[in-house]
Amino acid sequence: MPIFKLSNKSILFPDPIYAEDDGLLAFGGDVTDLWVESAYRMGIFPWYSNDREILWWSPDPRFVLFPEELKVSKSLKKFLKRNPYRVTFNKDFSSVINNCGDLRKREFGGNGTWITKKIIKAYSNLHNRGLAISVESWYDDKLVGGLYGVVIGKCFYGESMFHIMDNASKVAFVTLVEKLVESDFKIIDCQVHTDYLESFGARFIPREKFLSILKEWN
Repeated sequence: MPIFKLSNKSILFPDPIYAEDDGLLAFGGDVTDLWVESAYRMGIFPWYSNDREILWWSPDPRFVLFPEELKVSKSLKKFLKRNPYRVTFNKDFSSVINNCGDLRKREFGGNGTWITKKIIKAYSNLHNRGLAISVESWYDDKLVGGLYGVVIGKCFYGESMFHIMDNASKVAFVTLVEKLVESDFKIIDCQVHTDYLESFGARFIPREKFLSILKEWN
């Protein structure tokens, strides 16, 4: 099945069932808060770099974490008992997303990142609308780690995280998941596999199951 080309004149995504084996569904369109919100509601997300067209993905299977299945290692539990960080929510969304972008640039040797200027603008607009949040870890009033993602209904869509001190992003993540459990959130979308998130209990589920959860709880 050929990849779909989207028009930037109207927000219209194909059904995720038509995605390629690697999860690539479509290209083109635009990256604004309205496009991103519409994509997430359908189980689709943007992922591309500065020098490429906008790419839209919907992998099968989908890598997710059910909040109540969070696993915390013994070493991290020990660290949390003497936690040196102060964790906040939505105190500095701009710094968090820009730090995440800077980290990805360093990882790719300065040759691009999916956290482009358009992505930053789109997610900042989502944040201003109450649909994107940040979690920050502070040490002596210095931002040393954090993460951001999208919240729609009872679903959290994780985007990126960073740290400049040991365990700072892990502390932010555990604090977030505990908050999501308290608020009866149903799922955390991790999008694609990482060993990091697998260590916290994330696992693959069929895309069909993922989409059914979104349909019920978005």
